[in-house]
Amino acid sequence: MKLSLQQSLGLKQELRMNPRLYQAMDLLYMPLLDLQQHLKLELETNPFLELAEADEPDSPEQQEAEDKAEANENERTDEADWEEILLDGFDVGGARSGALEEREFYQPVAVETRSLGDHLRDQLQMLDLEQRQLFLSEEFIGNIGDDGYLQTALEDIVTGANASREAAVGKDGDPSLAEPFTLSDVEAMLDVIQHLDPSGIAARDLRECLMLQLESDGHTDTLTYKLVDEAFEDLIGHRWTELAKHFGLGAKEVQAAADELARLDPKPGLRFAETGEEYVIPDLVVEKIEDEYRVFLNDSGTPRLRISKIYRELAGDKKKFVGENREFVTQKLNSATWLVQAIEQRRQTMLKVMNFIVDRQRDYFEKGVEHLKPLTLREVADVVDMHESTISRVTSQKYVQTPRGVTPLKFFFSSGLGTTSGEDASSRAVKAQIAKIVAEEDHAKPLTDAAIGDALKQRGIQIARRTVAKYREQLGVLPARMRKRV
Repeated sequence: MKLSLQQSLGLKQELRMNPRLYQAMDLLYMPLLDLQQHLKLELETNPFLELAEADEPDSPEQQEAEDKAEANENERTDEADWEEILLDGFDVGGARSGALEEREFYQPVAVETRSLGDHLRDQLQMLDLEQRQLFLSEEFIGNIGDDGYLQTALEDIVTGANASREAAVGKDGDPSLAEPFTLSDVEAMLDVIQHLDPSGIAARDLRECLMLQLESDGHTDTLTYKLVDEAFEDLIGHRWTELAKHFGLGAKEVQAAADELARLDPKPGLRFAETGEEYVIPDLVVEKIEDEYRVFLNDSGTPRLRISKIYRELAGDKKKFVGENREFVTQKLNSATWLVQAIEQRRQTMLKVMNFIVDRQRDYFEKGVEHLKPLTLREVADVVDMHESTISRVTSQKYVQTPRGVTPLKFFFSSGLGTTSGEDASSRAVKAQIAKIVAEEDHAKPLTDAAIGDALKQRGIQIARRTVAKYREQLGVLPARMRKRV
């Protein structure tokens, strides 16, 4: 084999992502709060950007008049050393920073809440417990989940408590921890914790959680307690006839007793869990004005940026800057120009997409979710002449305020099912109709999935029984056998 070097010419096509296109795509994806923070940062770091006043004139004549007024004002002031300003941090003074402070966004801060562990510790401190018991209680608290259930077997708690005990004895020499913990110690501590608030805490399963709550309410001699204690499997299976025979009662009495369980909390710890509240500010607003739905951008709190005329004129004098200084000025000016253009592109794209959605889903705004039409990203992309991925970015993590409430833009997109009229029906609309059919059914003779499918076919919707079952499960609706009332 002979090795050699050769040169050749060839043509090929490559797709390279322009950094400016990256910036435009990022701005499209940003929710409103992220966009506000991003623009604030750009305003602070790029001297070629400045805030435009809310009442800034838009017509060319007004703009020209304003430019002349500013020019006359500049002639009456001392000439600034622009090169020194540019090289010394771009601080020209004036109202630029003040205007920013007026528009600054303050992130809402959630009020600190007590955790479930803090709540349990406060109660344990009020009890007459030994230091050894308090030490063991910490092992329990560490193994109680956010839902309030004990997540570890008692044998494992014994092992963990003894491991912690050995470390504490070696460090502090606490005499109360000289003896290892036993299973009896752990069971006794479990009984103490299970009598704390909220009732049902530290239960090992749903049955025990319900029994603890009924015991706390003093209902141990009721039929409801007996149902949970003696026939829990039949209870969760809604086998009313078998339960009635077991207790020698009527099926209605058994069902009424089971209904009492609805007032209990199956996850008592969640009321103390940190919910991580998210604050949603809609990016768009849809209002009905004179029988027409109008779309507006909710950008009143978003900084309106423009290119600073002072710095733009400064950058135009290329004789003042050479080498790295010229490159830096050019880069900042180009960045500011493209950012302003990208913001406007984002505005126009979002308005275009939302206007099409409003036109397509007018029946939803007028009549409700049952009249929501199927819609895909591709359909919107074809109509507004954009790529499907662009529509996906426009609608991701965005919200719109409508006469029917604040809704994610993704809500308006769903698959379709065929109808006898030839038009498709949205899967969300079909789910809403299933929920309505179930709510209006005869509880003594609940509709099966096949019967629900027949009812939908009578409304012109072609749907298979397995699809009905899938939608029913997604809605959290029980099967017909378990919905039956006597």
